[in-house]
Amino acid sequence: MPKVIFEYPNGSCKEVKAPIGLSLLEIAHQNDVPIEGACEGSLACSTCHVIVDQKWFEKLETATEDEEDMLDLAFGLTQTSRLGCQIILTEALDGIVVKLPGATRNMQL
Repeated sequence: MPKVIFEYPNGSCKEVKAPIGLSLLEIAHQNDVPIEGACEGSLACSTCHVIVDQKWFEKLETATEDEEDMLDLAFGLTQTSRLGCQIILTEALDGIVVKLPGATRNMQL
């Protein structure tokens, strides 16, 4: 199984193995990684915002216009920001590193 490395804001990391076909949001939830995902992956919020390591960002599918619209609402947006619900794990992403932002902005509250 491919691995995903989640980097916390304090610099510590959690490495997990996950099956191909799950989103990073689903993988985070299954492994107690604190990514909110308020809309449960329906592309209606930005609370699963992650910052993808540059090396891995270039390997991802291009973000859709809907994802980019939601990312505009994300706290701490960067050039390599993506929504975890939109990144589906593939064999090519084995070892992907994503950083969790220091905060999220939940517009639904």
